Amino acid sequence: MTSFSWRVFPALVWLLFPCAVAAQESSLLEGWQDVWFFRFVLNMLGYCTIIIPGYLLITYFRKVNYLETGSGTCYPAIKACVYGSEVKIGHLDDVSFASRSDGDSGSTFKQTIKLLFCAAGLQVSYLTWGVLQERVMTRSYGTSNPEEEGERFQDSQFLVFMNRILALTVAGVWCLMFKQPRHGAPMYKYSFASLSNILSSWCQYEALKYISFPTQVLAKASKVIPVMLMGKLVSRKSYEYWEYFTAMLISFGVSMFLLSSNNDDKPSTATTFSGVIILMGYIVFDSFTSNWQDNLFKHKMSSVQMMFGVNLFSCLFTIGSLLEQGTLYQAVGFMVRHPTFAFHAVLLSICSACGQLFIFYTINQFGAAVFTIIMTLRQAIAILLSCFIYGHAVSFVGSIGVAVVFLALFLRVYARNRMKSSGRSQQSLPQKI
Repeated sequence: MTSFSWRVFPALVWLLFPCAVAAQESSLLEGWQDVWFFRFVLNMLGYCTIIIPGYLLITYFRKVNYLETGSGTCYPAIKACVYGSEVKIGHLDDVSFASRSDGDSGSTFKQTIKLLFCAAGLQVSYLTWGVLQERVMTRSYGTSNPEEEGERFQDSQFLVFMNRILALTVAGVWCLMFKQPRHGAPMYKYSFASLSNILSSWCQYEALKYISFPTQVLAKASKVIPVMLMGKLVSRKSYEYWEYFTAMLISFGVSMFLLSSNNDDKPSTATTFSGVIILMGYIVFDSFTSNWQDNLFKHKMSSVQMMFGVNLFSCLFTIGSLLEQGTLYQAVGFMVRHPTFAFHAVLLSICSACGQLFIFYTINQFGAAVFTIIMTLRQAIAILLSCFIYGHAVSFVGSIGVAVVFLALFLRVYARNRMKSSGRSQQSLPQKI
């Protein structure tokens, strides 16, 4: 057959069988949508349609010196979004200090009740959240028989949107009910933490399609080194020798667990490799989020104001991307077809929002050390629950790796608490003249 015939043949096929060609293209597109990297790129393109116009507007307002020349009804909103008050006060939180001092003045019995309340709230919120997260992303809906193949929910971005819209509502109601310090940061700066927070949450959900939940929890516990590296890069922080030691100990324990894990239930090595890549993305994005939020706290704001600002941009990014891709209607349709999934998704969002409030309240009342201990215990219990409910097997070497990780985490808490105590003791000593 001549080269002319090869060029003409596809055209004749398209003219004679347009429906077949369209169906083939549709199936090809659906196949690409099953690839996690393709979905990631689509999400990023959706976010860029909001980020790029926003960047151009901010650049324009700064170029024309709108703070000095602007006026009208939109001036306060533009000033808050682009400029803020531009007053930095160091890492200070008026609301946190007020509530913390109130907690210290209470009786031992009241403090014990508060501590038990915080611990119970954090454990219930995040343990339920972890179990539901694994259920939604790894199990089918629409069938009661485990042998039958039901319909699985695939859109991780929709779950991120559900979590963020409820967290935004809770933070907004909290800010209206309780007095907050005067806000100082430009609103657009929340978008950086918001974008990295969205991407880290997306990676967290997406990774469960390729790896087990215990592996994910342990990998999240090992993000100490990336957080330290990001702290040096973003905040120019310095660290003590024991922080480097415990970070290496955590990495060693995680390596023991991962190398000894039985992945026979996974389809292929490529699948496991995809899970590792997505987990690395989660760790990088989450490390940036915490360090950027730490920088934002140099402006005068409360933790709930931070929660509101970050979730506001998160809702804007995710709803825009979902509408542009047309997946919002598909996700809502899935909820309509499977009421059980709708219940799980709403409960997942409630646990996430309540967990954030318990985080802020616990840190305000008892400090970061107590909070870290509670959350470390939560991670250990989460692994045990996942293995019990979903039947994940952990070898003896893997169990030792888990024990090494949590031992290192407790060593970090102990060392940090000792340093803070010694610092306070030195400050309380009488100064020699």
